[in-house]
Amino acid sequence: MINTPITINRASVSKIEATDLRNPEFGKVTTDHMFLAEYAGGAWKNARIQPLADLSLSPLTLALHYGQSVFEGMKAFRSQDGGIHIFRADKHYKRLLASLKRMAMPALPEEIFMGGLENLVSIDRAWVPKSGEGSMYLRPLLFASEARVGIKVAEQFCFLIVALPVRSYYNRPIRLKVEERFIRAAKGGTGSAKCSGNYGAAFYPTYLAQQEGYDQVIWTDGTEKKNIEESGVMNVFFIIDGKLVTPPLSETILDGVTRDSLLVLARSMGVEVEERPVSVFELEEALKTGRVSEAFGSGTAAVVAPISLIAFRGNDYTLPEYNDQSTMMQLKSKLESIRAGSAADTYNWLHRVTN
Repeated sequence: MINTPITINRASVSKIEATDLRNPEFGKVTTDHMFLAEYAGGAWKNARIQPLADLSLSPLTLALHYGQSVFEGMKAFRSQDGGIHIFRADKHYKRLLASLKRMAMPALPEEIFMGGLENLVSIDRAWVPKSGEGSMYLRPLLFASEARVGIKVAEQFCFLIVALPVRSYYNRPIRLKVEERFIRAAKGGTGSAKCSGNYGAAFYPTYLAQQEGYDQVIWTDGTEKKNIEESGVMNVFFIIDGKLVTPPLSETILDGVTRDSLLVLARSMGVEVEERPVSVFELEEALKTGRVSEAFGSGTAAVVAPISLIAFRGNDYTLPEYNDQSTMMQLKSKLESIRAGSAADTYNWLHRVTN
């Protein structure tokens, strides 16, 4: 354990006995505790674990007015031996630092980030589902807490972590529509940062796509609206002519931790990988000629989300049905085996919390 000085105030009664952990609704069921720390006067202080409770905020809280807020999404898993680990905590921390820098927010010390995660997961370890039955979703959030109306970089911030037991995010293949009017990010913007505003701005075009019968959108670039960037809230992959193809990272694409993990595993399996621009016109032609055998999204919540249909300019293109031998399912299986402890963690991705 990291020796971060953290005050711990345990809940007097756990709500776990009154909670159905067999199928918790994603994003609604929380554990008993939360982690909190504040930044003021140029220093982080008052790191603590306390019973989960509502926050008390001034109506002048800067984050509510100007969106100075970033977060991470990560998971803790129970191994087959009963121990609990956090998946790729170090990469999530590095990505958080990059997001904070872009949003003019103070760097969070690693001691506080890792100490908060470790202590929260350890205290609420009973909430981590059995191996193979789900995971504990961890949501670190850092926002400007200073109470003042005025467009300025805040001087006071709050960092918190909440934990939620979860099952799968998408329980069926998803239907996507290529978005050409709206954009998710532009060069020089915040597309590569995991800031709250990126998600709020995506709601309306996603709503319009859902009104047409689709689940999400495929985002194109903000300049020519030609090259594919992301799939809804996920990174996107295609199997074209037997090769695993995904758009390259840029200042408009989030550096997905699951994306990176799948690319590492694909190369280790001998899959030919191409990180390159993919235009919607290339994709449409490949779909028309049957050269796209698979398409899927990836992210912490969904892990791998098979895509069953892609719509472009009024035409629906159906993807072939997938099975356990599909590349995406083999990648998902290999990743889940590492997380479950049934396959060797040769990449040192698992941060052990409890034995």
